[in-house]
Amino acid sequence: MINSKQTYKSYLKADKKALNTEEYSIIRKIIAPNYIWEFQKTLRKVEYYNNCKLNSLLGKIICSFLKLKFRKQSLKLGFSIPINVFGPGLSIVHYGTIVINSNTKVGANCRIHACTNIGASGGKPEAPQIGDNVYIGPGAKIYGNIKIGNNVAISANTVVNKSFEEDGVLLAGNPAEKIKKIDIKRIIKHIK
Repeated sequence: MINSKQTYKSYLKADKKALNTEEYSIIRKIIAPNYIWEFQKTLRKVEYYNNCKLNSLLGKIICSFLKLKFRKQSLKLGFSIPINVFGPGLSIVHYGTIVINSNTKVGANCRIHACTNIGASGGKPEAPQIGDNVYIGPGAKIYGNIKIGNNVAISANTVVNKSFEEDGVLLAGNPAEKIKKIDIKRIIKHIK
């Protein structure tokens, strides 16, 4: 979680690396903006102001403005992603519906695709706790009071409703099953 300006900058740097993007010139930002990178920068800025700057009037005003901007970007891209859910190195691959419960926690270097839902089940507040270096394929549904280990790949259209705490596995199917051991570095290229 972002709790200082230093961690804010390190999250931005990790996200930028994960997205394999660069800062564009003003003209390029106007002509062909990278909407996902702009969204992720706003997400991290809202997290920073919400977690670190609410003790001053100016911080509260700036945070309120940023939350409005964040909401507008979220609606435009089809994302329902609350703050303080994802660790550093987030990579949102495409525009499209992504719905995340605010009680969910996802570790570093998550690569997530469109049409993904991560949430609670049966009206209970507990939501999935997902480890580091996790790939979440298009259309995946992850729900309930479950835990997913590190270095896990969840294939397209997989429904995960039970815990898989073993590291380095591929999950697929409805309901999800462990398919095989994998090397996540072949899927999430930027991790070492």
